[in-house]
Amino acid sequence: MTAKTRFRGSFTALVTPFKNGSLDEKAFRELVDWQISEGTAGLVPVGTTGESPTLSHAEHKQVVEWCVDQSKGRAPVVAGAGSNATHEAIDFSRHAEEAGADAVLIVTPYYNKPTQEGLYQHFKAINDAIGIPILIYNIPARSVIDMSVDTMRRLFELKNIAGVKDATANVVRVSQQRAALGADFNQMSGEDATALGFMAHGGHGCISVTANVAPRLCAEFQNACLKGDYSTALKLQDKLMPLHQNLFIETNPAPAKYALSLLGKCADTVRLPMVTLEEKSKQQVRAAMVHAGLIN
Repeated sequence: MTAKTRFRGSFTALVTPFKNGSLDEKAFRELVDWQISEGTAGLVPVGTTGESPTLSHAEHKQVVEWCVDQSKGRAPVVAGAGSNATHEAIDFSRHAEEAGADAVLIVTPYYNKPTQEGLYQHFKAINDAIGIPILIYNIPARSVIDMSVDTMRRLFELKNIAGVKDATANVVRVSQQRAALGADFNQMSGEDATALGFMAHGGHGCISVTANVAPRLCAEFQNACLKGDYSTALKLQDKLMPLHQNLFIETNPAPAKYALSLLGKCADTVRLPMVTLEEKSKQQVRAAMVHAGLIN
C-alpha cells in the first residue's frame, strides 16, 4: 500500500484567538503567517487546543476557512472535524473538504464511550462520506476510550484512513502500530513531552501544543529527529521540556494563550468553562519561556 499522507515534522495544534467574546480573525491570520514563517510544517485548526467544544458550528467552520485561505497552500491544513455524534463529524468533515483542507483530524468519540466496533463504524461512516485523508485522534485521557491497534488496522484498510495523532503518551504504541500497520501508516505524536521517544520508535512528526509558542524550536527539534540526529534533538528537548510541562500546568489551552499574550500574538482570553491562569501558574509559564530563550 502506498502512503495516503506523508505528513512529516512539526504541525501546530492552533489556538483560536478571541476578542470581546468573538473570534479574533486578525490575530488568527497573523498567527498562521508567523507559524509558517517560523518553519511549522503543518497547521491543525479547531482541535482541542482550538477550544472546539466552546465554538459554535458556524465559528468552527469559519476558523477552518480562514486557515485554508491564509495558508494559501504553503503548509497542509489538517482540520479538526471530530464529534461524539457521527452525523456531526460527517458535517464538519464535508465542510473541511469543501473549504480546501488537506485532511481531517477525527477524535475518538468522547463521553458516550462506544465499543471498538462502534469506533470502527463511526470512522467508516466518515471515511465513506468524504474524499480526503483522515487522521484518527486517539486521546484516552480526554475521551475515556482507547482505540485498539487492531481497530486501527481494520480502519487502515479503508481508502481515506491515513494515520493517527497518538496522544496516549505510550511510546510502545508507535512500535506496535508500525508492526501491525506498516511504515506507511502516518504516525504523529499528540503529546509534546514524549515526542522524542515517539520519533525514535518510528514516528513521523508531532501535532504540537508547544509549537504555538515556540514554532521554530519545535520545527528544529522535529527536523533533527527526522534526520536521525538525536543528540541535537536531545539538546532541543532539554530547552523545551519546561515548556512542554508548564503549558499543561492548567488545562490546555489557557497556558498556551497566556504564553502567546507575552509574545504579543493574541489575548489570553479563553471561553468558559476554561478560565485564565492563576498567578503562580503564570510565573511558571514565564520561567519556562525564559528557559527556552523566547523572552528575557
